[in-house]
Amino acid sequence: DGDLKFSLESVKKLKELMDENRHINPRMVVSSYSPCDEKDLPEEFQSVCKREDASMIFERLSLAVQEGDLCEICANAACAGCV
Repeated sequence: DGDLKFSLESVKKLKELMDENRHINPRMVVSSYSPCDEKDLPEEFQSVCKREDASMIFERLSLAVQEGDLCEICANAACAGCV
């Protein structure tokens, strides 16, 4: 995301955490949720939590792994700039 780089596995874990939270109570406004509150948030995202634009970064990363096939292709060394 911009000049930030994260492992594919960590981004998948982030998406999993965000999706679980959305399914708990779909009637709640999701804007109050922050992955930073999750105890299982991968360590490499801790620096993102200190940023004002953290929610936007997390949302973009989650969207980046929506298309699984594309993301798996991007995990290859030939496509280093995807996530």
